[in-house]
Amino acid sequence: MSATAPAGAPGASGLPPAEAVVDAALAASSQAACVVLVDDSSEAEVRFANNTVTTNGTRRDRRVTVVSFHEHDGGTSVGVAREGGRVVVEDLVRAAEADALASPPAADAYDLVVPPDVPPAPVAETADSTDLSIFSTAIPELGQAFARARSGGWVLAGFAEHGVGSNLLGSSTGLRLRHVQPTGALHLVARSPDGGRSSWVGAGTDDFSDVSVAQLEERLLRRYEWSARHFDLDAGRYEVLLPPAAVADLMVIAVEAMSGRDAEEGRSVYSGPTGGTRVGERLSPLVLDLRSDPDEPGLECSPFLATAVSSSDVSVFDNGLPLGPTTWLGGGVLERLRYHRAGAARSGVLPTAPVDNLVLELPGAATTADDMIEGTERGLLLTCLWYIREVDPSTLLVTGLTRDGVYLVEDGEVRGAVNNFRFNESPVDLLGRASEVSRSERTLGRELGEWYNRTSMPAMRVPDFNMSSVSPAS
Repeated sequence: MSATAPAGAPGASGLPPAEAVVDAALAASSQAACVVLVDDSSEAEVRFANNTVTTNGTRRDRRVTVVSFHEHDGGTSVGVAREGGRVVVEDLVRAAEADALASPPAADAYDLVVPPDVPPAPVAETADSTDLSIFSTAIPELGQAFARARSGGWVLAGFAEHGVGSNLLGSSTGLRLRHVQPTGALHLVARSPDGGRSSWVGAGTDDFSDVSVAQLEERLLRRYEWSARHFDLDAGRYEVLLPPAAVADLMVIAVEAMSGRDAEEGRSVYSGPTGGTRVGERLSPLVLDLRSDPDEPGLECSPFLATAVSSSDVSVFDNGLPLGPTTWLGGGVLERLRYHRAGAARSGVLPTAPVDNLVLELPGAATTADDMIEGTERGLLLTCLWYIREVDPSTLLVTGLTRDGVYLVEDGEVRGAVNNFRFNESPVDLLGRASEVSRSERTLGRELGEWYNRTSMPAMRVPDFNMSSVSPAS
């Protein structure tokens, strides 16, 4: 790994190189074990409303985390100190050490990760910052879309954002790891001037080279035109078609709940009915695979764990742990839950850490979302979900709202828009009731895409989706 500036000299951000901060913190540590994380971020965004750009800007940020490990007769205690911007490294180290001295022994204590016998592959030369030039193609295309909207009598709003996160991890074991992650998104909303009609589309991307505003606009206006007719429907159970974006939001919730410890303690939808967990149980009649992989083509992400805090299934002791292909659901069967190394050792299972992407697919699936619409006798098409909140962790029941487009499908055609609903469903239960899925494609969840940008999902048919009440939201 080559430094971008001499040790201690400020870089383009005006801050010292991340390598110099890591080296200084490790040198200042009085404890035998220490981990340092330097997270640099560079962000650019453009926001628009009423058919015009309203704001744009860039920003840079740095977060430095020192994790200090204090060994004593009772075990190992952990202290964490974290600050942003230009930090006084020694003060941050002393704060982490004081926190460790005042803390009880850690239940997740484990040997720190050591450098591999085979050195990791060199970090690809990737820009570690971004600016507004990333939108050089998208902005002119948006200008053309604004002109079409003005002449067509509708209103476009939304935002484009792009960020580059550069993460450096250093450990007293000699471990040094770096990952640079570009992440972008474009959200488009079309509304009627009176606000009575609306539709949404979104896309995730690394660098906007694969984003066509014209193609997104075409999808957006197709949905907007569907809402020219309106039908009022009562609450109840409906056959529902969930597009990939809606499926992404629900599957992210399903994976985020996969704590092995919570399941073993009977506090999870993945808890066994008589104890233990549901690993090995079939959760879906469809042979669905739900998986994560840092090397997934088009969805590449960090190949190592970096965390500033411990939880029931993620541990600061595991910083630098290599991440690889992980199958959560294989052929419809639950295969893995998340465990840090200490928890995995106690439970006699393999450790499994979270990975920053998610794929749900049915091997061999060839149908599209449009094919599923054509095969629907009567049902609802939900384009996106919103304000999703957990109600009951034991069943993973969540509640949420439909937004920006719920459409009535009859005899294979979209007849028009219907009112919004509040729904009550469990993503895990939906896996068990899904009767059809399409082929998978990269998609962006409307609500949780900010946290899980890299997802590939199918459309999903659910015969009896629970619309618990009508929502007045528009």
